[in-house]
Amino acid sequence: MNEKALREQLSKFIDWHEAHANWKSALEGLATEHRGVRPPGAPHSPWELLEHTRLAQWDILEFSRNPKHVSPEWPAGYWPATPAPPNEAAWDKSVKELFRDIKAMAKLASDPKSDLTAKIAHGSGQTILREILLVQDHNAYHLGQFVLVRRLLGAWSGR
Repeated sequence: MNEKALREQLSKFIDWHEAHANWKSALEGLATEHRGVRPPGAPHSPWELLEHTRLAQWDILEFSRNPKHVSPEWPAGYWPATPAPPNEAAWDKSVKELFRDIKAMAKLASDPKSDLTAKIAHGSGQTILREILLVQDHNAYHLGQFVLVRRLLGAWSGR
């Protein structure tokens, strides 16, 4: 196995966009007035999906690299309190932190000092590789929901 090639692929995998939209394209051009709307038949608004994804990704990242990290309480600590962001600054902060943590997770994947398959000492059997796959799986799931919500709102023209 070529470990360097594997790390490069995992690093790219965190924000994969070759077969579908990525978070950058999904967020692009979403009007402020749509951010807090739950369309009929959808359980979540764009804000709820963005903030939930950010919170879960942050938790997984911090668990992966910080033995003193304490995860938020489920479910309250993983979902925003309201369907709409409190203000535009909150939305912008969430977007910025989502991308910051995507980069940090990609860096963790590509860092030869992080043993991808060793059990995380403070975990219950998790590995860095598992956490990378978990982040991407979770992010892709909610990204698909985000795009669907935009479609239901009539606010999607992407692929």
